[in-house]
Amino acid sequence: MKVLLTRGSAVLLLVMFLSCSSNQSLQEYYVDNAENPNFISVDLPVSLLNLEKANLTMEQKEAMESLRKLNILAYKKTGENEADFQKERLNIRAILKNEKFTELMKMNTSYGKATVNYLGDENAIDEVIIYGDSDDKGFMVVRVLGKDMNPVKLVQFIQALEKSDYKGEGLQQMGAFFKGD
Repeated sequence: MKVLLTRGSAVLLLVMFLSCSSNQSLQEYYVDNAENPNFISVDLPVSLLNLEKANLTMEQKEAMESLRKLNILAYKKTGENEADFQKERLNIRAILKNEKFTELMKMNTSYGKATVNYLGDENAIDEVIIYGDSDDKGFMVVRVLGKDMNPVKLVQFIQALEKSDYKGEGLQQMGAFFKGD
């Protein structure tokens, strides 16, 4: 009986192990690196954007109602962490290459390269991921979390931000992090 119970437990553990994905999720990556001194992690509620006072159209209000919060994870590259930077950049790029992410666009900016991906289907997006990196500064991943966001309404969100009186509250530590303060 004891042997049967031990074998049954071993089989159950094996099944549980095999059913778990060996790929790290973006959420797990955030959690795993939140305490790493090379990273900074910031969570911003949408309410911080001060959009209640802005004169928004009905479409812009609907777009804002589908948003919940922004999660930002940034890695600052220094002369001492080049190898770690390359490893972490490869890790995050591998996560974003997962087939569950759909790429919306790629951009080359004066700051570096960036991609915009999303999770969900094209009519009901639950998460937008903006990833950008620079060979000399580091990289940043911004998760825009919401419920049933519509890609067309993301344009409305950007227009709403332009109308807001948001002045970067909550992002001061991000600027200080990259400046080295």
